[in-house]
Amino acid sequence: MNDQNPPDRKRAARVPTGRFSRMARTGGMATALAGNVVTNGGWELLRGRRPRLQDLLMTPSNVTRVADHLANMRGAAMKAGQLLSMETADMLPPELADILARLRADAQFMPPAQLKKVLAANWGRDFLRHFKRFDVHPIAAASIGQVHRAQTRDGRDLAIKVQYPGIRDSIDSDMRNLGLILRRSGMLPASFDTDRLLTDAAAQLHEETDYAREAAALNRFRSHLADDPDFVLPVVHDDLSTCDILAMGYVDGRSIESTVGMDQPTRDRIATALITLTLRELFELRDMQTDPNFANYRYQPDTGQIVLLDFGATLEFAPDRVDIYRALFNAALSGDDAAAWDAMIAIGLVDSDTSDTDRAHILRLFGIAAEPLRQGGTLDFATCGLLARLRHEGLLLADEQVDIHAPPTDTLLLQRKVLGCYLLAERLGAKVDLDPILARFA
Repeated sequence: MNDQNPPDRKRAARVPTGRFSRMARTGGMATALAGNVVTNGGWELLRGRRPRLQDLLMTPSNVTRVADHLANMRGAAMKAGQLLSMETADMLPPELADILARLRADAQFMPPAQLKKVLAANWGRDFLRHFKRFDVHPIAAASIGQVHRAQTRDGRDLAIKVQYPGIRDSIDSDMRNLGLILRRSGMLPASFDTDRLLTDAAAQLHEETDYAREAAALNRFRSHLADDPDFVLPVVHDDLSTCDILAMGYVDGRSIESTVGMDQPTRDRIATALITLTLRELFELRDMQTDPNFANYRYQPDTGQIVLLDFGATLEFAPDRVDIYRALFNAALSGDDAAAWDAMIAIGLVDSDTSDTDRAHILRLFGIAAEPLRQGGTLDFATCGLLARLRHEGLLLADEQVDIHAPPTDTLLLQRKVLGCYLLAERLGAKVDLDPILARFA
């Protein structure tokens, strides 16, 4: 096992594997948070001030402690932090949003001794006989596993995805423990549906820890996109894949966010390809990779292709469900509020007996979201300000106590994918001609 260009060794930390060990660490964090609140509150009182509990909780040291805890626990705890950083950034104090954001691409990794135990458990104690080179330090580390470069003795250049030990069995208990801390700490707004987020995150994580399922999904998408010149996907190597290890061909590429510095036509083409793919996944393939984390996309400047990675979170849509989403899409294009309302009822977003006042509020929000589709032409993601307007309208709906259901799971995942695609196009400052895309899928 080689040690080439290792990342910062301080990020190596053993993954807590036992249920009671993980629970104890979470309880220890809660105790430390409480101790900091008492200490800081005492100092404030001595200064003649009456501190608010929220101010005591949201100190830099407490926020850092939570982020570090999630990064060390990995698994369900870290996944929840990643989702919070993506979906609630505008609802959280800036300090918490900034620190949680680093969880998207800054997981700690297993130390070599723990990694070796995992590899030996899956491949046998003499596993190194398969390899000419196996880089012990990972090229990537995320919430449920880390990825290593390796070269087999028969010359294959591989990316080996290794699942952290104990993650699969700890998902549900981790989510319960984390939910308890988030609710009691006051670190999230009282109006935020923490239970729903954690339930959805747990369900997604159970799927992502099934590496056989991910291998099958990757093979499906390789078939789906075999004739699409915009994308390249890794090949699964079954002989070295197990329930805890996914062996894939290594595909080179640079961070998709690094293309921000490239010329405008390149950025436009990347965004156009990903927007088109999202609609194709829903309306043609009925099969969607639902995790829009930017780390799942890379770019090859020499070929101009986008590398698609990580198919742990995928969703196959039933044909009748796609028909309902197509009805909503066409209603957005045409401005037909009656058809849009019927589709929302069919999806499960609203009830047929919703009050006229609430219906008007909801359709106004839908109209704002649909504006770029109705206008057509070129959308400048850097200047359109759509998300800011939607957030503002959403706050107004909350103030008016408009009754909007928590979306069904498939709708929630679809929303997450569309939002991630929009955020990436916005980050790239892309300008996308919508007319040919809409004509294809309308």
